[in-house]
Amino acid sequence: MSIRIGILGYGNLGRGVECAIMQNPDMELVAVFTRRSPETVSIYTKTAAVCHVDELESWKDKIDVMILCGGSATDLPVQTPETVKLFNVVDSFDTHARIPEHFAAVDANAKQSGKVGIISVGWDPGMFSLMRMLSGAVLPEGKDYTFWGKGVSQGHSDAIRRIEGVKNAKQYTIPVDEALDRVRSGENPDLTTREKHIRECFVVAEDGADLEKIENEIKTMPNYFADYDTTVHFISEEELMRDHSGIPHGGFVIRSGKTGLNKENSHIIEYRLKLDSNPEFTSSVIVAYARAAYRLASEGVSGAKTVFDIAPCYLSEKSSEELRKTLL
Repeated sequence: MSIRIGILGYGNLGRGVECAIMQNPDMELVAVFTRRSPETVSIYTKTAAVCHVDELESWKDKIDVMILCGGSATDLPVQTPETVKLFNVVDSFDTHARIPEHFAAVDANAKQSGKVGIISVGWDPGMFSLMRMLSGAVLPEGKDYTFWGKGVSQGHSDAIRRIEGVKNAKQYTIPVDEALDRVRSGENPDLTTREKHIRECFVVAEDGADLEKIENEIKTMPNYFADYDTTVHFISEEELMRDHSGIPHGGFVIRSGKTGLNKENSHIIEYRLKLDSNPEFTSSVIVAYARAAYRLASEGVSGAKTVFDIAPCYLSEKSSEELRKTLL
């Protein structure tokens, strides 16, 4: 029996989820839910329905896992706690500072409804989170460093687009090469947030918008830009489409540590991602965790979960026996 998947929100991430489902033979997309008029939304899966978000409740027993593809700034803090009342859910909430409160809100409703809510799934938070945890467990005497980019951050770009007067925007996160070199050398430097990355924003403003006000709102936005050196470029829609249409990303998780009686031996663990498409890769991670949500729910588990709480075997289509035989 296929795992029946629903998608809530059909932007770049939603389309990526649909493509990822096509690569997982144990899953099927049954419905896409949108705030737009359903007849204006065209999807790839001809057997799946396109519905308005107001119809969610009528699908309560027809979907095994709902994948939420809204933005972290305003959508997911509301949608995930509400949707987990009806379905097992997976989201990609990526505002790191607010994950504990988001977890608590989802957990309360998930336990009440008897559903599973896996939050903050993707590559960071998500796969990078696991690497930080694993590396720290292996090398307890050491330091973690995470570098993102160069690439387009979907969450940060979305946050800019929510500002009044902004028509469209792309935001690039760029590692500072000097900081990266110091970490790789085993120097174990103490680096501030500002010393590790810069943020570069390309913004298309509405006609007549206050550019100075928009730039100030971006640079002072808490949790997104306030702690970084941020550059804002105002460009035309044509320039944005011509020069910034792709959505690449990537990054590094590095653990520099010591072992030995006198800490005489140094070790570097480095995990790297280089992605042509941030949303498509993120979607692929989310879909794997949708399988985990389904399996946990089938075992009677309920409540909110993160990547730390889920055994790796729950992500794979292969059985535990196959995994031991082929990958261990």
